[in-house]
Amino acid sequence: MPKPLRELRERLLRAGVAPRHARRYLRELAEHLADLTAEEIAAGRAGAEAENVAFARLGNIDELADAIIRQGQFRSWASRAPWLTFGAGSLAALAGAYLIACGVLLCGWKLFMPTAETPFGYAPPHAFAKFYFAADKSWYYGAPVVVGLVIAIVAIRQRLKSLWPAIGLALIAYMAATAHIYANRVSLHNKFTVSMSFFSLPSSRAAASGELLYGLAIFCVSILPYLAWRFRNAYSLSR
Repeated sequence: MPKPLRELRERLLRAGVAPRHARRYLRELAEHLADLTAEEIAAGRAGAEAENVAFARLGNIDELADAIIRQGQFRSWASRAPWLTFGAGSLAALAGAYLIACGVLLCGWKLFMPTAETPFGYAPPHAFAKFYFAADKSWYYGAPVVVGLVIAIVAIRQRLKSLWPAIGLALIAYMAATAHIYANRVSLHNKFTVSMSFFSLPSSRAAASGELLYGLAIFCVSILPYLAWRFRNAYSLSR
């Protein structure tokens, strides 16, 4: 991609244009630029000169950027409503991930240990069951990091400043640190129940310390890709 189009892409993304719309627009411009360049070469101009003249015919960066920026329908949700994307959206995504973990736990409980009062504290009956519950446990503990990394990637793709991504990652870390899962069987109705609670106050100072450390670990791991991108971007601009 020619340098002027790369600069235009960065300008569009920073202005809030959704990446998919920016890609499509730039692809169309690149195709049009190639046609104009071919015309200039056919007219007798050399390669570099032909491309410069073709880009001048295409329009300057300000005009090309304004043509799509002023059309609000091309803005991403991360730009239109960051509070929704990084606030409610982050919590909803993590809740959905936890719902999957709870569903897998419930199915495994009914399938492998139907007589147990709870799936916690009992050894699975065979190797496959051990693998099944271990995989579910890994997903349960890894879900906050996965959701956090997705949030960081969205922020990077949209070239967002750090405020809203940091808020989203902090909410995810807080929700994960205060999450508690419960699984009990009601003997009277033989009903298996799996539920979760969030944002509850810690029961002791030790519990509060553990939740704080766990939340900080999730936050730090999730924000690393975003910080790496910001550092690389700042370094490239300073060169």
